[in-house]
Amino acid sequence: MPEKLEELVRAALQSAQEAGELPSFDVTEFGFERPADSANGDWSSTVAMRSARLARCAPAKIAGAIVAHMPASDAVAKVEVAGPGFINFYLNAASSNEVFRTIREQGEDYGRSDLGHGTKVQVEFVSANPVGPLHIGHGRWAALGDSLSRILEHAGYDVEREYYINDHGSQMDVFGHSVSKRYLQLVEVMEKDGCDLAAAREALLADREAFVADEADEHPETHPYTDAFNADLGGNAYGGDYIIDLAVRFHELDGLKWADATEDERMADFRERGYQMMLESIRQTCHEARCDFDVWFSERSLYVKDETGSSAVDRALAKLDELGYLYKDEAGALWFRSTDFGDDKDRVLIKTNGEYTYFASDVAYHWNKFQRVDHVIDIWGADHHGYIQRVKSACTALGYPTQFEVLLGQLVNLLRNGQPVRMSKRKGTMVTFDELLEEVGADATRYTLVAKSNNQMIDFDIELAKKQDNTNPVYYVQYAHARTCSILRKAAGVSKEEAAELGMDEVASRAIGAEYDLGLLTDPTEAALARKLSEFGGLIESCARDRAPFRLTHYAEELAAAFHSFYAACQVLPSEGRPVERGLSRARLAAVDATRRVLALSLTMVGVAALQTM
Repeated sequence: MPEKLEELVRAALQSAQEAGELPSFDVTEFGFERPADSANGDWSSTVAMRSARLARCAPAKIAGAIVAHMPASDAVAKVEVAGPGFINFYLNAASSNEVFRTIREQGEDYGRSDLGHGTKVQVEFVSANPVGPLHIGHGRWAALGDSLSRILEHAGYDVEREYYINDHGSQMDVFGHSVSKRYLQLVEVMEKDGCDLAAAREALLADREAFVADEADEHPETHPYTDAFNADLGGNAYGGDYIIDLAVRFHELDGLKWADATEDERMADFRERGYQMMLESIRQTCHEARCDFDVWFSERSLYVKDETGSSAVDRALAKLDELGYLYKDEAGALWFRSTDFGDDKDRVLIKTNGEYTYFASDVAYHWNKFQRVDHVIDIWGADHHGYIQRVKSACTALGYPTQFEVLLGQLVNLLRNGQPVRMSKRKGTMVTFDELLEEVGADATRYTLVAKSNNQMIDFDIELAKKQDNTNPVYYVQYAHARTCSILRKAAGVSKEEAAELGMDEVASRAIGAEYDLGLLTDPTEAALARKLSEFGGLIESCARDRAPFRLTHYAEELAAAFHSFYAACQVLPSEGRPVERGLSRARLAAVDATRRVLALSLTMVGVAALQTM
């Protein structure tokens, strides 16, 4: 519709200029937008205000001349000048309702645009260390990153989803030592108590549970194994139950093979095999959350030497050195001149002991990214705020000053019936993302985690997310979609089972038929529904442009509310004592089907299932 209205305005402007009522000037932007208040029309143009300087006259005069010369159109009921120079268009019912037909014709392509012009953009998210299960914070990045990727694709971008595996560095050795210590403790318990592996596992789990419960460490006798575990590893350990389970797994596979090995041999083996097991677990968790990646990029690969003896890190640092951005201090450490690009201090890349920093990995990693894609979006936790400038400085130095951006995600507060769920990093206790998905379900989890801006903290109440009533937003939206499906099934005379086999598009086609008159839809709730549906395309573009998937959840709830209002006010199908003319019924069924399709699109964009029955 904006394109049609632009043609009318362009013709009116030319006519006014030819009549001498306006001077000659060219217009490139007509500024069409939806007025916030429907009383101000269906569409509004700011072309008069945009042209005031070019025309050297008041916006109101320009708007008045344009309206006076506006060609007649079957689609437009009236045109008015408002305020300082807005041109407001009021569409007739049939034209306003054409959005119902457009949606049905375009199907899943409705709202698709070429905003991205095929730009190859990489979204990197989650990217947790492969030394433990994902927690709810990682879950938020998964929901945000995947939903943003879906939206960007609908807006015309070529999207690559990437998971960066932090599998290089000292944390991997800490992980290996943690599993190794628990393995030895299992052997110790079995020998001391004369029990089997299952009993030894239960003994260590009970010991750790006692440790967690003993907040003030007043009863060390109840948790000697966990105390020894922490003491032996100097408090630098991974203490969750999953470490015990990994140790159990290795004992099941290898028995006592590693009991008499050196710590370095045992640690190295457990580190590598445990890493692969944890990585597979992370893959499965992401899949359960409907978040699958195109690329799993290993940090270790950046340090692999090629046939010339050079690694990706070596080559990236050599590039920076060639550009004149590296120097060594008196102690021999290698530094990047980050202050040349706005950072508050220079950043070390190689320490005096020859050890590479995490920043060195990030320099090489981002240089690698830009060999593959046009634009990079990283999603990090809010605690990484201070890290942005140094990476941005490196990207600028390497020749990519505008192609790198970071979205920071705030924390998630986990509640149960309004009360905080207690977790302790020191004690190694947390609710894993897996556990949340299992208890709450992927639909409610995804919806809740994406329902707020990434700049806002989320209060995730487990019990609210599980509710099956209208106080739960995801249930409210899914119920609206299921209701549209129910109406269409009834109109088509098919069962739930038949509809599942046919598909809802075919069910809708049978219910509505090929011809229907949308001009029959004149109720205010029908107009409001058409207006809300027509906002979808612009919404997708704004979500993509502003990296704001949360707006889609708000829209879905508003659309569900508009549909429920329409359904309460307008008889769709005839019932006893409430007849409805067949032509009107078919037109309303078209509105129902259009709503179904856009609700499904909205839910799919945020990774939530559009349920047909509830």
